Amino acid sequence: MPRRPTVSIEEFSVSGPEAGPYGITAGPDGAVWFTMVHHGRIGRVTPDGATGSHALDPASGGPSTITAGPDGALWFTEFRGHRIGRITTAGEVTSFPLPTPDAGPFGIVAGPDGALWFTEASADRIGRITTDGRVTEFPLPVSGAFPSGIAAGRDDRLWFTMNQANAIGAIAPDGAVDVHPLPTPDAAPVGIAAGADGAMWFVEIGAGRIGRITPDGTIDEFALPDCGSRPHAIAAGTDGGCWFTEWGANRVGRITPDGEIDEYDLPTPASEPHGIVQGPDGAIWTALENGTIARLTAR
Repeated sequence: MPRRPTVSIEEFSVSGPEAGPYGITAGPDGAVWFTMVHHGRIGRVTPDGATGSHALDPASGGPSTITAGPDGALWFTEFRGHRIGRITTAGEVTSFPLPTPDAGPFGIVAGPDGALWFTEASADRIGRITTDGRVTEFPLPVSGAFPSGIAAGRDDRLWFTMNQANAIGAIAPDGAVDVHPLPTPDAAPVGIAAGADGAMWFVEIGAGRIGRITPDGTIDEFALPDCGSRPHAIAAGTDGGCWFTEWGANRVGRITPDGEIDEYDLPTPASEPHGIVQGPDGAIWTALENGTIARLTAR
């Protein structure tokens, strides 16, 4: 049987609990970057714990998820401001309004075509923005779907969760969309990531499960020990597994390609883990809504 990883956890205070660290990504500068959803700021923390942040335009409205772009900058969604934002590693910010009013952009990822792809949760659309700010929007064939997380697959499609439609979607570069309903009712998928096994892995916040979908649409689901743990975000690790946050249980978990699950309690009670990513240093980093960024180092 494979050895269960031993994990050490460090926490870095980056804000007060009212700021709400939320989305997180690995930056091109060796640091980890994150959103402060309630304070309208983008933060940065280095592996040695040095922190800083940059204020956004007051109209930014809830910076949610963030990703590294192909241009060396960080790109993020402004859920309540209905814009896509870009910040350089020097802190220079640019915002791009979306054509659709009240679109509610949420998930964002760099695509295989050199553009950024994002979900429009309130408009049932998938968006694409080039690094010079040109936006294209693709309507989904399902209404009220609330598309949420999005990730680039190895098949050159973008895969996304449809939180209220209880399905996983895949969109091709030409805008063609496939929809795959989930077996479990009211699973409410949120985060999604490309696994090392060529499949897409996602979390079911409503059902307390981790899901896996292959490029041909075959779905497997793995129940967590605590069905009320409310898994929120997921990220692939170079160890071959996927790491995920359990927002409702104050834990971070890891699942192997064959479905073996390990869980790790966070040191601070009620820290509310949200986004998660493997950092440039090889550790797993997660944003905690209590104003902390945690680093998990597996041995």
